[in-house]
Amino acid sequence: MWRLEEAKSRLGEVVDEAKKHGPQVIRRRGVEAAVVLSFDDYVKLVKPKESLVEFLASSPLVGSEIEVERSGAVRRSSA
Repeated sequence: MWRLEEAKSRLGEVVDEAKKHGPQVIRRRGVEAAVVLSFDDYVKLVKPKESLVEFLASSPLVGSEIEVERSGAVRRSSA
């Protein structure tokens, strides 16, 4: 855990530690305020686990032959 002032003056070290040992927490006025991640950890965090196609293909409703009808109550404008 790093104090903000210390993290600012030693940013290179904070980044190195994030790459070697995982996320580094930065505290501001004694309160956890930010986290420095390695780029690899960031990519793992934001990358979807599976594509939308894979998600839909793994649905328990696949093959259930559910019929879906559109309601005529709401219509799109023909602009």
